[in-house]
Amino acid sequence: MEEAEFQNHGEISLAHYGVLFLDELTEFNKSTLEVLRGPLEDRQITVSRVNGTFTYPANFMFAASMNPCPCGYYGSKEKECTCSSTAISKYMGKISGPLLDRIDICIEVNPVKYEKLDSTERIETSEEIKKRVDNARKIQLERYKNIKILSNSELTPKLIDKYCKLDEKGKQILENAFNKLKLSARAYGRILKVARTIADLEASRDIEVKHVAEAIQYRAIDRKYWSR
Repeated sequence: MEEAEFQNHGEISLAHYGVLFLDELTEFNKSTLEVLRGPLEDRQITVSRVNGTFTYPANFMFAASMNPCPCGYYGSKEKECTCSSTAISKYMGKISGPLLDRIDICIEVNPVKYEKLDSTERIETSEEIKKRVDNARKIQLERYKNIKILSNSELTPKLIDKYCKLDEKGKQILENAFNKLKLSARAYGRILKVARTIADLEASRDIEVKHVAEAIQYRAIDRKYWSR
């Protein structure tokens, strides 16, 4: 999506109950990206104009892609990065800590090696993945049918305490990660919601240690690229 479209054509509200995808995230101005913070938290957006102030619904799934630096090779094991430390910091600095906190999952995608492309190893098909997702959605719809929300992403702090309970080992792992990665309270809540979703994808009633560990893994990349 072009930045002008994002700013001027109400894309945030148009994405209500859909997906807002921003390609090359760091090519957007920082001020433009900061506009996302409110809608991602409040699920609505308020626009002020000369003739009044208007509030629109904006409950969307936010997805984005980006390179780790201007040349695209920072952190790569395959090719050396040619960017200066200053250039990398400026580039990554367009994504603020508060905005990063509002993103549930960050995944680093490495180049695919030829051996992987030529492999005959069986992988899960899109149809199989869809079945797991559909089952997880049914679980969540049933769980929340009496409290007027549709999915784990809509859980409030109070509801997180009720529906995202951990055993002692899970609590210990999360506490260690919280202190080591210097996570915020918002990131803590998002880890619990992601762990609940991972458990639902496995049709597990309880959030197990492996679910917590996987959810934490999706936050660890924050510190790899944003703690320079």
